[in-house]
Amino acid sequence: MADGPAALEAPVAEAAAGAPFVRVEGVSKKFGTFLAVDDVSFDIARGEIFSLLGGSGCGKTTLLRMLAGFEEPTKGRIHIDGRDVTDVPPYERPVNMMFQSYALFPHMSVEKNIAYGLKHEPLSRGERADRVAEMLELVQLQDYGGRKPHQISGGQRQRVALARALARAPKLLLLDEPLAALDKKLREHTQFELMSIQEQTGVTFIVVTHDQEEAMTLSSRMAVMEKGRIRQIGTATDIYEYPQNRFVADFIGSINLFEGQVRAVSGGVAQVEVEELGQVSVTAEGEVAAGQPVTLALRPEKLSLSRTEPEAQNRVAGTVESLAYFGKDSLYRIRLASGRVVSANAPNARRGGEGQWVADWEDDVWLSFAPSSAILLVE
Repeated sequence: MADGPAALEAPVAEAAAGAPFVRVEGVSKKFGTFLAVDDVSFDIARGEIFSLLGGSGCGKTTLLRMLAGFEEPTKGRIHIDGRDVTDVPPYERPVNMMFQSYALFPHMSVEKNIAYGLKHEPLSRGERADRVAEMLELVQLQDYGGRKPHQISGGQRQRVALARALARAPKLLLLDEPLAALDKKLREHTQFELMSIQEQTGVTFIVVTHDQEEAMTLSSRMAVMEKGRIRQIGTATDIYEYPQNRFVADFIGSINLFEGQVRAVSGGVAQVEVEELGQVSVTAEGEVAAGQPVTLALRPEKLSLSRTEPEAQNRVAGTVESLAYFGKDSLYRIRLASGRVVSANAPNARRGGEGQWVADWEDDVWLSFAPSSAILLVE
């Protein structure tokens, strides 16, 4: 399998070229009068790690269960590998699912847990043993086959569950909050292990998660969901740097949002009147016109912080109301003359005690940003 950037770009290109491995067409799901999934459509290419990202109750797990066959769509169709599986029962789909709880049998060894999913496969005892050994090697647990789940760590239990799910060689693996039970450091490490295993097997992964960093790390592409609908699909860069609406901009990462109105547009640059900032220049990447109300979005790390007035075109004065030290960077909360508090990040490039603070509590400072650093949103 190819590695590097080309490996990530290939599934995206395949999906765009109209050769989807998974196709969801106008799928909705009602529970009584409650509409859990509302007219959702998307394509996934073979070999992608595709994430469904959203808060609790947005419909992502219901959508995953429909892909698995555990729920039947109220309307719409689901295709996997060119086959319409909408009415196909779960056990006849080329799909396996890894649950958030891992659902390991506590009385069985690691080997027997992995082998459990193979009991209905047409394999001899020797073939079954070979498959289990292959899965143990894949997840780097060769020396743990005889242990019980309570005798291994949370990260190792996660890998056992993954090995069991992959043992039947599914074409599509569905993962429901697969890393939620792990602590932050182990979760970050396991994300890269999961990516490596997916690359080795070539199995298409669909991951449900509420964790933004997890989705951005794992995914070749992701879908951001709200109230049963998909609000945007794209790569991590697309979603973070080029949100298509206010919901996505506000949901992903930290951001400062301002209401404004376009005064003029010329040469791809919009002049936007913002009450708290005055008139600012912003690169206009979409269709905007004079008189149009917009939302101006600024990520904290795109704002430059200084003690002296900069020469930048977009600048505003304020006072440091509070700050927090996070090690690699510091978060400053700046109160502007209007009373609005704005968040700005500054990297801590030097060790403590060497003047790493750009400013301190109650210091007067200036914030500035480049026209291309701001995002104009019309939704």
